[in-house]
Amino acid sequence: MAKKLPRPIQGLKKFVNRRRPPIEEVVHETTSGGVIFRRNSQTKELEILLIKDAKNRWTIPKGHVEEGEEPRETAEREIREETGLQEMRVMNWLGKVHFRYRRNHTLVLMTMHIYLVEGKGETNRLHPEEWLTDIQWLPANDAIDKIAYEDIGKLMLVGMKKIKATGI
Repeated sequence: MAKKLPRPIQGLKKFVNRRRPPIEEVVHETTSGGVIFRRNSQTKELEILLIKDAKNRWTIPKGHVEEGEEPRETAEREIREETGLQEMRVMNWLGKVHFRYRRNHTLVLMTMHIYLVEGKGETNRLHPEEWLTDIQWLPANDAIDKIAYEDIGKLMLVGMKKIKATGI
Protein backbone atom coordinates (compact mmCIF):
# COMPACT_ATOMS: atom_id res chain seq x y z
CA MET A 1 0.00 0.00 0.00
CA ALA A 2 1.45 3.34 -1.12
CA LYS A 3 1.98 5.85 1.61
CA LYS A 4 0.10 9.09 1.05
CA LEU A 5 2.31 12.21 1.21
CA PRO A 6 1.35 15.08 3.51
CA ARG A 7 -0.43 17.90 1.66
CA PRO A 8 2.48 20.46 1.55
CA ILE A 9 4.82 17.81 0.12
CA GLN A 10 2.23 16.86 -2.53
CA GLY A 11 2.20 20.48 -3.69
CA LEU A 12 6.00 20.54 -3.81
CA LYS A 13 6.07 17.31 -5.83
CA LYS A 14 3.68 18.88 -8.34
CA PHE A 15 5.95 21.96 -8.60
CA VAL A 16 9.15 19.92 -9.03
CA ASN A 17 7.64 17.74 -11.76
CA ARG A 18 6.53 20.74 -13.81
CA ARG A 19 8.67 21.04 -16.94
CA ARG A 20 9.52 24.17 -18.82
CA PRO A 21 9.29 24.17 -22.60
CA PRO A 22 12.65 23.68 -24.31
CA ILE A 23 14.68 26.71 -25.38
CA GLU A 24 14.39 27.11 -29.13
CA GLU A 25 16.43 30.27 -29.62
CA VAL A 26 18.95 32.54 -27.92
CA VAL A 27 18.77 36.29 -28.52
CA HIS A 28 21.01 39.16 -27.48
CA GLU A 29 19.31 42.39 -26.41
CA THR A 30 20.72 45.70 -25.23
CA THR A 31 19.08 48.15 -22.86
CA SER A 32 20.23 51.42 -21.40
CA GLY A 33 19.19 53.53 -18.43
CA GLY A 34 20.28 55.98 -15.83
CA VAL A 35 20.97 56.53 -12.17
CA ILE A 36 19.26 59.92 -11.90
CA PHE A 37 20.26 62.20 -9.04
CA ARG A 38 19.54 65.65 -7.67
CA ARG A 39 20.18 67.69 -4.56
CA ASN A 40 17.06 68.22 -2.46
CA SER A 41 16.25 71.94 -2.70
CA GLN A 42 15.65 72.27 1.05
CA THR A 43 18.05 69.82 2.69
CA LYS A 44 20.71 69.70 -0.08
CA GLU A 45 20.74 65.93 0.50
CA LEU A 46 21.65 63.73 -2.47
CA GLU A 47 18.56 61.95 -3.82
CA ILE A 48 18.14 59.26 -6.47
CA LEU A 49 15.02 58.73 -8.59
CA LEU A 50 13.71 55.16 -8.54
CA ILE A 51 10.74 53.60 -10.27
CA LYS A 52 8.76 50.58 -9.14
CA ASP A 53 8.09 48.24 -12.05
CA ALA A 54 5.03 46.12 -12.81
CA LYS A 55 6.44 43.33 -10.59
CA ASN A 56 6.75 45.76 -7.64
CA ARG A 57 10.56 45.93 -7.78
CA TRP A 58 12.45 49.19 -7.30
CA THR A 59 14.78 49.90 -10.21
CA ILE A 60 16.07 52.66 -12.47
CA PRO A 61 14.43 53.92 -15.67
CA LYS A 62 15.75 51.94 -18.62
CA GLY A 63 14.69 50.44 -21.92
CA HIS A 64 15.71 48.80 -25.17
CA VAL A 65 18.24 50.42 -27.48
CA GLU A 66 16.54 51.02 -30.81
CA GLU A 67 18.20 50.45 -34.17
CA GLY A 68 20.59 53.29 -35.00
CA GLU A 69 20.50 54.64 -31.44
CA GLU A 70 23.47 54.94 -29.11
CA PRO A 71 23.04 53.65 -25.53
CA ARG A 72 23.55 57.18 -24.17
CA GLU A 73 20.65 58.45 -26.34
CA THR A 74 18.52 55.52 -25.20
CA ALA A 75 19.12 56.33 -21.53
CA GLU A 76 17.95 59.91 -22.05
CA ARG A 77 14.91 58.89 -24.14
CA GLU A 78 13.83 56.18 -21.69
CA ILE A 79 14.17 58.52 -18.70
CA ARG A 80 11.90 61.05 -20.45
CA GLU A 81 9.37 58.39 -21.46
CA GLU A 82 9.21 56.54 -18.14
CA THR A 83 9.44 59.44 -15.68
CA GLY A 84 8.35 62.55 -17.56
CA LEU A 85 11.57 64.28 -16.46
CA GLN A 86 12.47 66.56 -19.38
CA GLU A 87 15.64 68.35 -18.32
CA MET A 88 18.73 66.34 -17.54
CA ARG A 89 22.46 66.13 -18.06
CA VAL A 90 23.76 62.70 -19.00
CA MET A 91 27.19 62.60 -17.40
CA ASN A 92 29.35 59.50 -16.99
CA TRP A 93 28.93 55.96 -18.23
CA LEU A 94 28.95 53.93 -15.00
CA GLY A 95 29.26 50.49 -16.56
CA LYS A 96 27.19 47.65 -17.86
CA VAL A 97 25.34 44.75 -16.33
CA HIS A 98 24.92 41.36 -17.97
CA PHE A 99 22.09 39.01 -17.10
CA ARG A 100 19.87 36.45 -18.72
CA TYR A 101 16.27 35.45 -18.44
CA ARG A 102 13.80 33.20 -20.15
CA ARG A 103 10.92 34.43 -22.29
CA ASN A 104 8.83 31.37 -23.18
CA HIS A 105 11.00 29.36 -25.63
CA THR A 106 13.71 32.04 -25.83
CA LEU A 107 16.80 32.61 -23.72
CA VAL A 108 17.48 36.35 -23.62
CA LEU A 109 21.08 37.43 -23.01
CA MET A 110 20.82 41.04 -21.86
CA THR A 111 23.42 43.80 -21.69
CA MET A 112 22.34 46.92 -19.81
CA HIS A 113 24.35 50.17 -20.05
CA ILE A 114 23.99 52.52 -17.09
CA TYR A 115 24.77 56.24 -17.03
CA LEU A 116 24.97 58.81 -14.27
CA VAL A 117 22.34 61.47 -14.99
CA GLU A 118 21.74 64.76 -13.19
CA GLY A 119 18.08 65.73 -12.98
CA LYS A 120 17.61 69.40 -13.88
CA GLY A 121 14.76 71.91 -13.97
CA GLU A 122 11.42 70.93 -12.44
CA THR A 123 12.50 67.61 -10.93
CA ASN A 124 9.32 67.36 -8.85
CA ARG A 125 7.16 67.51 -11.98
CA LEU A 126 7.14 63.83 -12.89
CA HIS A 127 4.68 62.03 -15.15
CA PRO A 128 5.37 58.29 -14.87
CA GLU A 129 4.16 55.84 -17.47
CA GLU A 130 0.97 54.01 -16.51
CA TRP A 131 2.61 50.59 -16.06
CA LEU A 132 4.82 51.88 -13.22
CA THR A 133 3.45 51.25 -9.73
CA ASP A 134 5.46 54.04 -8.04
CA ILE A 135 8.13 56.67 -8.61
CA GLN A 136 10.08 58.45 -5.87
CA TRP A 137 13.07 60.64 -5.18
CA LEU A 138 14.79 58.84 -2.31
CA PRO A 139 17.77 59.76 -0.16
CA ALA A 140 20.74 58.06 -1.84
CA ASN A 141 21.32 55.54 0.97
CA ASP A 142 17.64 54.56 1.00
CA ALA A 143 17.73 54.09 -2.77
CA ILE A 144 20.72 51.75 -2.43
CA ASP A 145 18.80 49.73 0.17
CA LYS A 146 15.61 49.53 -1.94
CA ILE A 147 17.06 48.73 -5.36
CA ALA A 148 15.99 45.22 -6.36
CA TYR A 149 19.08 44.43 -8.42
CA GLU A 150 22.46 44.12 -6.70
CA ASP A 151 24.50 44.91 -9.84
CA ILE A 152 22.60 48.16 -10.39
CA GLY A 153 23.11 48.99 -6.70
CA LYS A 154 26.87 48.58 -7.12
CA LEU A 155 26.86 50.99 -10.06
CA MET A 156 24.77 53.43 -8.01
CA LEU A 157 27.60 53.43 -5.46
CA VAL A 158 30.11 54.13 -8.24
CA GLY A 159 27.90 57.04 -9.31
CA MET A 160 27.74 58.42 -5.76
CA LYS A 161 31.56 58.40 -5.62
CA LYS A 162 31.72 60.33 -8.90
CA ILE A 163 29.24 62.90 -7.56
CA LYS A 164 31.35 63.38 -4.41
CA ALA A 165 34.53 63.67 -6.47
CA THR A 166 33.04 66.43 -8.64
CA GLY A 167 31.49 68.28 -5.69
CA ILE A 168 28.01 68.45 -7.23
